[in-house]
Parts: sequence; structure tokens; C-alpha cells
Amino acid sequence: MTTSCTTVNVTAFSASAQQLANEQKFAALAKALSHPARVRIIKILLTLDNLNGCLNSDLVSQLGLAQSTVSEHLRILKQAELISAEPIPPRMCYRVNRNKLEEFSNLFSAIVD
Repeated sequence: MTTSCTTVNVTAFSASAQQLANEQKFAALAKALSHPARVRIIKILLTLDNLNGCLNSDLVSQLGLAQSTVSEHLRILKQAELISAEPIPPRMCYRVNRNKLEEFSNLFSAIVD
């Protein structure tokens, strides 16, 4: 089976500074979500958020990962501003940042449209 390939002028793919910035933002958020454990953390936080709660329990047992690994996943999600952490002694209360998830969705839509 053979397919034909049409030659296209490469300048048709030029992007504005804003488009390039949006692509960089999207890539950074996608990278933060690129691990199944981080996706699972977001899912757990979204479920808790729908119940007007936050996660202040032990994620280690829910994810089946070492504490240091869970801490690293949480750090990456916080750095990308996908979650926030509020100290409520003796633990941290983690919440999902719905605005950042919406931004990710909008950036993705802009790329694929």
C-alpha cells in the first residue's frame, strides 16, 4: 500500500509569539501529568473537591508507592500549579487547581483546532 504526500509551504506553519508561549505552557503541564500516579492523584483530588474536601490522608497506601515517590509526584504537581497544599497540622491538605486544569484543556483545544 502506498500513500501520496503533498508538498506544503513550510511558512504556513509559522506561529505567533503567543502561540509559541501557549505551546510551551501546554508542554509543561503535559509533562507534569505524564505519569499515571500523577493522573491518579489529580483524579483523587477532583473526587474529593466535588465533595468539598481536600486530601489530608495518606496517599502512599492508596497509590501503593513509597512515601518519597509520592512526595516527588506531589512536588511536580505543585510546581506546575495543578495542585495546592495548605498546612493543616499535622498534615498537608492538598487541593486540585481547577483553573489550571481548565487552562490545560483550553491550551490543548487551541493546539488541535
